[in-house]
Amino acid sequence: MSPIWVFDLDNTLYPADTGLFDLVDRRITRFMVERVGLDPGRVLALRARYRDAFGVTLGGLVAEHGVDPDAYLAYVHDVPLEQYLFPDEATDRALAALPGRKVVFTNGSVDHAWRVLDRLGLRRRFDAVFDIAFMDYVPKPRPHGYRKLLDALLTPPEACRMVDDLPVNLDTARDLGMGTVLVGPAPADGHPWIERVADLPGLTRPDTA
Repeated sequence: MSPIWVFDLDNTLYPADTGLFDLVDRRITRFMVERVGLDPGRVLALRARYRDAFGVTLGGLVAEHGVDPDAYLAYVHDVPLEQYLFPDEATDRALAALPGRKVVFTNGSVDHAWRVLDRLGLRRRFDAVFDIAFMDYVPKPRPHGYRKLLDALLTPPEACRMVDDLPVNLDTARDLGMGTVLVGPAPADGHPWIERVADLPGLTRPDTA
């Protein structure tokens, strides 16, 4: 049976050095200052505390400030993708060569994911996007969203291969029984590694797996 490929979005299907995710990160800080009215001098410390307590900044903003998640996600993802992302023919060919279904599993929003896939020319390769709202705003690497994903896919974990740029996200997948592939500039213990998604078909060939 062909596996189901579960791809992270940001800094995975496009490289971190585009600067796009850094722009989104800056917009999170702006949202906290301009929309929530927080002291700029406290924002970085608050973000660190919210990530520790809730997994992502959004969790703390919802719990402690009553922020509407949809408004937050729309604001932070309101970025000019055309300045950062371009059609990626090498990744498109790699995805086409992989047997099995492909989905996106992201701590971002579904709208942002489809827009990114459109800019990269990869939309046609994916069946679905499972976003932070699907996870009930309980983000990766917490296992709640992974379990919901497996239920939605109607598949056992061993039939899935998760591809992500963060080892901590892959650790949860591995603990649940999923296969894993780390994408990025350097390997990490416990996960097969590739530098970019375009290299994935080579990793999955019998002579290189």
